[in-house]
Amino acid sequence: MGFTDASSTDRPSGTPKRVRVLLPLPLAGAYDYRVPEGLAVIPGDFVLVPLGKQTRVGIVWDPAAGGNLTDVKAFDDSRLRDIEARLDTWRMSDSMRRLVDWLAAYSMSAPGTVLRMAMSIPEALLPGRPRIVYRLSATQPNFRATPARQRVVGMLRDGPARGSTDLAREAGVSVGVVRGMADLGVLDAVEISDDAPLPQPNLDLPGADLSPTQERAADDLVAKTRESGFSVSLLDGVTGAGKTEVYFEAIAAALAMDRQVLVLLPEIALTAQLLGRFEERFGTAPLEWHSEVPRARRRRVWRAVADGRARVVVGARSSLFLPFKELGLIVVDEEHDQSYKQEDGVIYHARDMAVVRGQLEKAPVVLATATPSLETTTNVEAGRYNFLHLPARHGGAELPKISLVDLRKDPPQRQTWISPPLRKAITETLAQGEQTLLFLNRRGYAPLTLCRACGHRLECPNCTSWLVEHRSAGRLNCHHCGYFTRMPEICPKCEAEDRMAACGPGVERLAEEVGMLFPEARVELMTSDTIWSPSAAAEIVGRVQDHKIDILIGTQLVAKGHHFPKLTLVGVVDADLGLNGGDLRAGERTYQLLHQVAGRAGREERPGRVLLQTYHPEHPVMKALVAGERDAFMAAEAEQRKLGGWPPFGRLAAIIVSGPDESQVDGVARALARSAPQSQDFKVLGPAPAPLAVLRGRHRRRLLVRTTRAVRIQDRLRPWIASVKPPNAVRVQVDIDPYSFL
Repeated sequence: MGFTDASSTDRPSGTPKRVRVLLPLPLAGAYDYRVPEGLAVIPGDFVLVPLGKQTRVGIVWDPAAGGNLTDVKAFDDSRLRDIEARLDTWRMSDSMRRLVDWLAAYSMSAPGTVLRMAMSIPEALLPGRPRIVYRLSATQPNFRATPARQRVVGMLRDGPARGSTDLAREAGVSVGVVRGMADLGVLDAVEISDDAPLPQPNLDLPGADLSPTQERAADDLVAKTRESGFSVSLLDGVTGAGKTEVYFEAIAAALAMDRQVLVLLPEIALTAQLLGRFEERFGTAPLEWHSEVPRARRRRVWRAVADGRARVVVGARSSLFLPFKELGLIVVDEEHDQSYKQEDGVIYHARDMAVVRGQLEKAPVVLATATPSLETTTNVEAGRYNFLHLPARHGGAELPKISLVDLRKDPPQRQTWISPPLRKAITETLAQGEQTLLFLNRRGYAPLTLCRACGHRLECPNCTSWLVEHRSAGRLNCHHCGYFTRMPEICPKCEAEDRMAACGPGVERLAEEVGMLFPEARVELMTSDTIWSPSAAAEIVGRVQDHKIDILIGTQLVAKGHHFPKLTLVGVVDADLGLNGGDLRAGERTYQLLHQVAGRAGREERPGRVLLQTYHPEHPVMKALVAGERDAFMAAEAEQRKLGGWPPFGRLAAIIVSGPDESQVDGVARALARSAPQSQDFKVLGPAPAPLAVLRGRHRRRLLVRTTRAVRIQDRLRPWIASVKPPNAVRVQVDIDPYSFL
């Protein structure tokens, strides 16, 4: 594939016409270009066009509503610049172009900024190139089997041939080790094309033995998949109910119809476990798409998706913008997870965009979770989504018993965090040869460091946030902007020496305490600081499953989808943590997170138990968790939101004004407040400093718009925001349906 210019086509000469070309740049919209004689283009074509002194790749875009390719003429054709060439490659589908337009209108973003997400790997438009992959040699020579070499052999014995970079990364060795093994004759180097055929899923392999309830849910999803029409189904099953095995049957149905499948996951740490389960079910692993996939491999994935060789993709939210040729099913696993909300750049919620893409592609969408979001539950009750329920764990396992530890009555000793009841439960669990999970959703050693002499707190110089001590790395980190520094020996304010003190627990400090209490136990941490890739996550999950770890300590990463057969005790060190602050979803999110982490216990024949340490045992979240009354709790949450007109029964939009100069930011925020539309169904609150009033060196002010669902909120916001012209350094960002209020 290459470029097609005017001389390479037999299109007869005639009057030049103009077309709209959208560029992946933050521009107001598509630009008009002239089509030279002899070049034929249609909407969706990738073309090379001049822009200033540069040449850019853009896409011939659809005419304006009601128009045609020679649409509105802003000025004479003679002033237009010519398209330079058409790329001889795929076209962007009608449905994908409509998704770009829809998301741009919804998020109030420049269409080109949205398009950039769909063109994230521009080099993928060029033809595939030969590359070298390595496989085990059929005749293995004698060689010194170092641990590094053994890991390489193990990766290739259990998987397909890989390039040197991918193989080294997954095996945890240097590229030199791989190439050295090839020089020794241990590995064979084979040249293949980027566009070589891929292993295809084997649909003849048997699926899991399903319970009658699972079978009914699977039959429903299979029927909807075979209908090849749009639908949304909530697959609501308790933790350990076997939701994955159910939607695997729908995947098999889509593959049997020669259609493609997208499975969305909220965290890349979950990818490895799902890949393994998929490979066990279908004989080959699906392709991955997330930020940790090397760019060269993403290029290959993009091309394989576009030409249909990739049958199944498992990915993060950005995989929604891959160029599927024949998308037949979308699965959103852990649909409730707030990680699906994109907070930077184009702001959107991947769960909702999955539903939009399913509608545009005429494909069914499955939302799977043990703790449905209130938005999804409301759509089920309104009849917009189908409802499938798995009320019991697969294989007869029982849900764990949840108990509260009232920290007012059973407090830990001073400067410790594990209460006597939890300590006793851990001791009993270790004695029985079983495993414990301790959950604390706070990274690092301590969330706050202060001077015991003057009370000075160490803060980030770029953000209004405390620096978090990471003692294992020997530094203080800001979790918002990435700033880090060493722990000072003297107080920066009063210059007192050796008076800096850690306040509060993080997982590192908790691990220190566990090591002192249970010195014989094998203890490991599982957080985003220790898990850098899906392979690292798979490694620690494997060690837990092989019972090489007695006590696992982790943040929210451990709460999502992992299956630990011998883990019978979950201890939540600070169950109240998520209830702090003014987030309207605080109760819902805390319930979801604690329910999910509790679901790691007792997933097989051994019964599980959960201890929640709390200062508020009377809180509705705690009562609902102990009583197992999820639906009653969510109904009460819904009633409160409905009475107040809060989402999902009302609409919100956040307007964030930010810039390096505080006075300029305040001026723009006040100007927006003064010019705000005035009506009973459109209330503007603020401006006020955002909870993170300074982020990455930019001062931030927030206005919150609250309205009814009957109001087309974007139509009200556009003319209002356009009426205020901020200085160049000040940015006005809109978040429709915000999830975060930082």
